[in-house]
Amino acid sequence: MAETLRDILDAAARGVFPPPDGRTTVVAQPSPRTAGVLAFTAHSVVFTDEDPAWVYDTLRGVDCDALAAPMNPRFLAALMERTGRRTETVDSVLTGTPLRGEPPLPLKEMEDVGHPRIGYARTRRDEVRAWAAPGGVLVTGRGVAGRLEVSVEVDEAVRRRGLGRLLVTAARHLVTEPLWAQIAPGNARSVRAFLAAGYRPVGAEVLLHAR
Repeated sequence: MAETLRDILDAAARGVFPPPDGRTTVVAQPSPRTAGVLAFTAHSVVFTDEDPAWVYDTLRGVDCDALAAPMNPRFLAALMERTGRRTETVDSVLTGTPLRGEPPLPLKEMEDVGHPRIGYARTRRDEVRAWAAPGGVLVTGRGVAGRLEVSVEVDEAVRRRGLGRLLVTAARHLVTEPLWAQIAPGNARSVRAFLAAGYRPVGAEVLLHAR
């Protein structure tokens, strides 16, 4: 059976990555909602319903090292034009395994769809759930290929006190499967919080959304 994006993600969550052979794998989109590129060490995965032959031909036409071609702006622009989609940023992708025991801070599940973090999650994910803690919000939902994704928001007044780290640690106590996080590399505070909470970097990702 052909490998799917979910197969690749599940393996990466276990620490098993595509071979670092400098190649690009093309797989089908897991849903009409999202296409994109996922880059591991010396191996990239393009998930799209476009013709794989077009993907490989376009990559060969990018004037850069083959390892960098799938994340090169020229290829991404061509893919967006071809699919009529848009993107926002290149994200670092991290995973965290479930933890036993109680979360390190009190959480209360919430239904406030008016909260901007929850509203944004509902545009990108299914089965969205949210919890409030004093000074922060924790959100989970099923995103790319059904993986369970996490995001948090900390009130400005209580930042730089370790609450972000506690929230993303708490998320690991709420689940029974790997958690995935997408973080803009420039968001250094979030990167530090996730790393301090035991999440492991696995690659980089660009998601293409319908306009």
